[in-house]
Amino acid sequence: MGNFQKPDGFTVVGTNIDEVKRNNENSGLTYNEVKELLAKTTGTRDEGSYSQTDIAAMKKIHD
Repeated sequence: MGNFQKPDGFTVVGTNIDEVKRNNENSGLTYNEVKELLAKTTGTRDEGSYSQTDIAAMKKIHD
């Protein structure tokens, strides 16, 4: 138990810790889950790159 949690499951300011945990479980995908899903569904293996744009080709067009 941290310094801010009372024994009854509430913080010192009245937040219900169990309710927060339940809400977090039902809140949807995490940031990392979204990254993984995007990487799998966009056809790229690099999770940091979601674009299929050929940057070199685009530079040639706009030069």
